[in-house]
Formats: sequence, structure tokens, C-alpha cells
Amino acid sequence: MKVQDLCVRYGDKIVLDHFSAEFDTGITLLTGPSGFGKTTLLHTIAGLVVPESGTVTGKPEKTALMFQEDRLFPWLNALQNIMIVCDDEERARYYLKAVELEKEAQTMPEALSGGMRRRISFARALAYDADLLLLDEPFKGMDLPLIRRLAPLVQDLNIPVILSSHSPEEQSIIGGKILEMNKL
Repeated sequence: MKVQDLCVRYGDKIVLDHFSAEFDTGITLLTGPSGFGKTTLLHTIAGLVVPESGTVTGKPEKTALMFQEDRLFPWLNALQNIMIVCDDEERARYYLKAVELEKEAQTMPEALSGGMRRRISFARALAYDADLLLLDEPFKGMDLPLIRRLAPLVQDLNIPVILSSHSPEEQSIIGGKILEMNKL
């Protein structure tokens, strides 16, 4: 997938200024300070933000986006929140177990901690069976031992994964190609 000369602004603030990059199979880590366009880039690739100019070409048909916010449906339990994207209980339970929350299948989002809600959101993105995975700070609020256990879920995928992260420790665990947004 290729992103070429993307320009995005919010009012007078230019967030992406003629940004170009290529994304191949494997993990690309977007790093850099807040406000340098990591989330905007993910949203633009997903089609949620329309750039002033520039193009995204070669984008796979099925894209999963995990937002910075959990975006769980409060009226659905953990299992149902995952099933909403795959309509397959066995698959949903597999990912619920993969994120170490199989015992929380019937728990409503309001009764889960912030880190648990992040894991449900992460499981939902994985369960979608996408050809492109966009993850906006997926491990926020999780400790390093847990991140080490969850990392293979993205490391073992054979698709492009674009993941934003502020944490150098998290970046060293996940690995992949680093794209520093503050130097562009």
C-alpha cells in the first residue's frame, strides 16, 4: 500500500504535510509526539478523514481499525462486542481467550477495567479477519508482561499492520519497521 503526498489540516493546523510512505506486509510502528499526525494518518488510510490532497493506493479491501478510544457497545457483553464483526462465536471466543479474558465473556463493558476494555477492542479488531490492520495505541494501559504475551497476535499476522505507539518499551517488544512521524 502506498500513501503519497497526503495533506490534512484541521482549520489552520496542518497535521500531514505532503506525507508519503509505503506499507508492506508486517508491522510498521508509527512513533512520535502527540499531535504529529499518527491518528490522522490511520484515520485517513481507513477512509474516515478525507485529505485535502494526496492519495492512498493499493489499500486492501478489508480494513480493521482499532481506535484510541475503546468504542465498545455498552449494551453488548464482551463476547458480543467481538462477535459484532465476525458473527462467529467460536472465532470470537478464540480471540477472547487470546487476550486472556475468556472468563469475562458475559461481562458488560462498564464492569471491565480500562485495560480489559482495550483488550476486548484489540480482540475485536483481530477477529474481523482483515487484510489491513490499523491499531491506534492498542496496548495503552497494559503492563509490559501482558504486552509481551499479546505481541505475537500481531507479529504472526501475514498482512500489513500499522500500529501507533508512544512507548519505547512497547516498540521494542512489538518490533517491526519504525516510522518516526516527528521527523517527516
